[in-house]
Amino acid sequence: MSKPKVYITRNLPDEIIEPYKGDLDIEMWPEKEVPVDRHILLEHARTSEGLLTMLTDSVDKELLQQSENLSIVANMAVGYDNVDVVRARKKNVAVSNTPDVLTETTADLTFCLLMATARRLVEANQYIKDNQWKNWSPLMLAGSDIHGKTIGIVGMGRIGEAVAKRAKGFGMKVLYHNRSRKKEVEENLGAIYTAFDSLLEQADYVVCLTPLTDETRHMFDASAFKKMKTEAFFINVSRGGTMDEQALYRAITDNEIAGAGLDVFEEEPILSNHPLLALPEVICLPHIGSATKETRYKMMTLSLDNLVRHFQGKPLLTPVT
Repeated sequence: MSKPKVYITRNLPDEIIEPYKGDLDIEMWPEKEVPVDRHILLEHARTSEGLLTMLTDSVDKELLQQSENLSIVANMAVGYDNVDVVRARKKNVAVSNTPDVLTETTADLTFCLLMATARRLVEANQYIKDNQWKNWSPLMLAGSDIHGKTIGIVGMGRIGEAVAKRAKGFGMKVLYHNRSRKKEVEENLGAIYTAFDSLLEQADYVVCLTPLTDETRHMFDASAFKKMKTEAFFINVSRGGTMDEQALYRAITDNEIAGAGLDVFEEEPILSNHPLLALPEVICLPHIGSATKETRYKMMTLSLDNLVRHFQGKPLLTPVT
């Protein structure tokens, strides 16, 4: 009996792939760091029954329409805005993602980015590297306190809850905005549900963790930044499309907000001449929210487990519904 043919759009470690070769006929893009060429992805999608994709791979109308044998897309990410889920469903193509396994790791990075932005850690590191540290002064590289401040979390999913737990450890007041209230979060963590505008007006740290949808695209626009405190910071570890980068740049240069910590951008990757990189008040990271070896291995394994279960006729562990 032939094994289902699966194409993986990035070169994954042998120790992860080997255990699955008995169930799957696996072929991989040979590059570890470079995304698969679009025409090669389309070519393999036409002849494959399953795809294991990265968030940089567009599983769109063009790909789905021409892939008659395709029956599952296992997307190695929590978000799946790179997959046309509605069209996939119409084509009877299952879609899975990788939630839960990266929750704590991404929450770690989120709070780390908040702290680094508030305390100007990257700027301070560069200060020494540039040989500027000549003496001590009372306000040299003075940042902002974190303990006792108010954090406003937009998007109270699993990662949002994990960030709220960390914030409580710092004695922070936790506000949140979500499309639906989370009573258990309010009871367990003392988080306070509030309207979006009210959150912007009250929070010292506004943290975006909401998925990218038609409703959330550019929800952080010029109007939103104007509502924030002048001493507040904006942290984004969700998707770059949730913010208007030009509006954010203007908000910082016009001193409407104090700064930003960003792990995501509207178009990725960004180049070294990106305007936001020129601002000392901004820390930019290359979309590394879940980037620990332990977590990325778990994401790979979960994606492969979903593929095997699909072809065995078993329910997916983490279906996108």
